[in-house]
Amino acid sequence: MPARASPAARVARVLSHQATNTALALFVVLWCVSTIVRVALAALRWDELDHDASALLGAFGHGAAIDAATALSASLVVFAFGALAHFAPRERALRRARRALWFALAAAAAGFVAVAELLFWHEFGTRFNFIAVDYLIYTLEVIGNIRESYPVPALLGGVALFGVAAAWLRARAWPVRGQAAWPWRARLSVALLAIAAAVGAGRAGMALNDGVESASGLRANARNQELARNGPASFVAALRDNELSFRRFYATLDDTQALRLAGPWPRPRPAAAPVRAGWAPVSGRGPRHVVIVQVESLSAAFLGAFGNPKGLTPNLDRLAGEGVLFTDLYATGTRTVRGLEALSAALPPLPGQSLVHRPGNAGLFTLGAALRNYGFETTFLYGGYGYFDNMNAYFAANGYRVRDRHDIPSERIGFANIWGIADEYLFDDALEQMDRATATGHRQLLHLMTTSNHRPYTYPDGRIDIPSKTGRDGAVKYTDWAIGRLIEQARSHPWFDDTLFVIVADHCASVAGKTRLPPAHFRIPAIFYAPKYLPAATVSTMASQIDLAPTIMAWLGLDDEGRFLGQNLFGPAVRERAWIANYQEIGLLTPGEQGSRDLVVLSPMRRIAQFRVDPDGVERRVPVEAAKAALAIAGYQRADDLIQTGRYRAVPAEGVQALRTAGDAAAGSAETPATARIH
Repeated sequence: MPARASPAARVARVLSHQATNTALALFVVLWCVSTIVRVALAALRWDELDHDASALLGAFGHGAAIDAATALSASLVVFAFGALAHFAPRERALRRARRALWFALAAAAAGFVAVAELLFWHEFGTRFNFIAVDYLIYTLEVIGNIRESYPVPALLGGVALFGVAAAWLRARAWPVRGQAAWPWRARLSVALLAIAAAVGAGRAGMALNDGVESASGLRANARNQELARNGPASFVAALRDNELSFRRFYATLDDTQALRLAGPWPRPRPAAAPVRAGWAPVSGRGPRHVVIVQVESLSAAFLGAFGNPKGLTPNLDRLAGEGVLFTDLYATGTRTVRGLEALSAALPPLPGQSLVHRPGNAGLFTLGAALRNYGFETTFLYGGYGYFDNMNAYFAANGYRVRDRHDIPSERIGFANIWGIADEYLFDDALEQMDRATATGHRQLLHLMTTSNHRPYTYPDGRIDIPSKTGRDGAVKYTDWAIGRLIEQARSHPWFDDTLFVIVADHCASVAGKTRLPPAHFRIPAIFYAPKYLPAATVSTMASQIDLAPTIMAWLGLDDEGRFLGQNLFGPAVRERAWIANYQEIGLLTPGEQGSRDLVVLSPMRRIAQFRVDPDGVERRVPVEAAKAALAIAGYQRADDLIQTGRYRAVPAEGVQALRTAGDAAAGSAETPATARIH
């Protein structure tokens, strides 16, 4: 009977096993790739990083730990499957080649993820987040966008070469030798232990990734925090956190306190005229039609009216000078769906996915639903395929007729890219829709969503003096040209004089900054243009995208029943504030002292932070003021309650009074903001 092997001998067998060999080699590849990616990301955004030694060492040190845990988890899974496999003492060439191929594919996959991280970082300034999750769902547009924006064959060729090189180096430096298979019980035991260890390592990596914000040296700069994170771990976190319960993860108030601070809902009807003196339509009645042009990624900083010296927006600058320009308006979020949500439903941006994406989002109280009660025909018109981001389903279920690229005859589309038809052809169709609707005597709300100001920044030749596909400036200038063309062509139509044009962005082109919610990167332009009714003016009130829907209705002389959570910016008593958010951090921006702005940021795990934005744009963290924190919590808590309870719905007119009575009765008495108890 053969002698029983010693523990040391058994350990040596495990360490020399082919599965161990492969797992260790894969760990080295994954960890090295993650480190190289972090160095490249730092180089791409070097000017935005804190260069303090502790901050940089913290980012790289904390990141190396996350990378190690993540790579170990993946390698242990490979080890588990390798342990279960049967190996022969002498392997045939075919099996060796097959194993080398699998290793090359694994290394190439790591390289592919690395390239994806670099491109995502270049575009959004963050590690993988909900946007990356969404992009996996809408593969047609995303793959098309990548193909039109980047040298895909060269990138894929480089990834393939990297995989081959990694497999060759592994074979040269760490040759694999065949050996007899373990007994099946040993294989099963080792595999189960490896899977358990992989789960543990993965959980540790996720915990480290989630804890970046509280890590030493990383609390001051959001860019350093993103640098410290791991891309795959951040992607898994985005999948996990797609839906965030406000009451579970965020600081809250007692319901009576929140209601008192946020005000009754629905709001009481105003005793005086809904539009203060000087803002009523000059003819005594408002126009019959509304055309909303929501422009992709149009930051305020692109416009000459906001100080841009490049001359990219001559038409928008002219309209801003002839109409009403809102100079201190903020987008609610960082994605198109957030802008669409804000402009249609007038709701503060709740954490997690936009309402446009959420299940059970039908029948909401929207601008379209409200105007339909006044005889408007309401249409949402999109230049791309509206299944993207669930746009068609959302608008169709919430008071709008939907029309997208599918509905526009191909012979009328002179240019298109993967995101949609060029803006000028979208506007041509808009003119036809207005002609059709007004010919039947209907009032019309037409909400357009453009696509041209988006990577790959392509548009028809000969329109502007910047060649197509040369960058964002060209796309901005082309969109401006198309909007100018739309207005000039509309002048020849009989409905022009009776139409309010609202031109507003969906979000800014970039939200990268040293804080999670840099206010300057949420500032967008909005223009009301109705030359027959509105004199040229500017509105400098700090406001939010959610304020436009109630402002439109009030200016038209129509009652929104006090149910929009935005406010009428032409009203007699306007509170200056703006709601801004990304997917997890939600904030309230309010005026501060001596021209500064105060931003309260609510984060998961009931964290609250406050930042002061000086007039020169410098942002610094300051102690949290209980009063301002309570106001932020109250606003978001009310919005969340209305959605979760299903009360934010389009209801018959007789049901509004019941809502108002119930809201007034629930208000009761509560503490002042300074003494409100935050949970």
